[in-house]
Amino acid sequence: MTALEIGGILARLPHRFPMLLVDRVEELVPNERITAVKAVTFNEPFFQGHFPGRPIMPGVLIVEALAQAAGVLAIESLGLQGTGKLVYFMAIEDAKFRKPVEPGCLLKLEAEFIQRRATVCKFAGRAMVDGVLAAETRFTAMIADPPA
Repeated sequence: MTALEIGGILARLPHRFPMLLVDRVEELVPNERITAVKAVTFNEPFFQGHFPGRPIMPGVLIVEALAQAAGVLAIESLGLQGTGKLVYFMAIEDAKFRKPVEPGCLLKLEAEFIQRRATVCKFAGRAMVDGVLAAETRFTAMIADPPA
């Protein structure tokens, strides 16, 4: 699989507006890596308060966007689409924010497996704007059943 439009993303992730932060998957190599895009627009609800007069995408939402892209990678790689399984954060490590992400940016999201087990996966993620590193982190997620 090399690309997914929004319908394919919605089929793999439980997130919906305003928390869905992946608009398109440009490349997905199962068991290896994913490249996705978030179109950052001025209409995002968080820009009203972060910050008036100087809108900047919160760093935690950049990390969340990376995690959602990694979630698509995990669901696809582990063959979990349609099972209802969820991908939950367990840890975020070494998050670094290098460049502000502003309205009008195309935020390129890159995530790759560092380690993969049956129910726990570790990823490295990078968020880029115009080829410049905006943020990077490592994070761990667990695969779990949905709430009853």
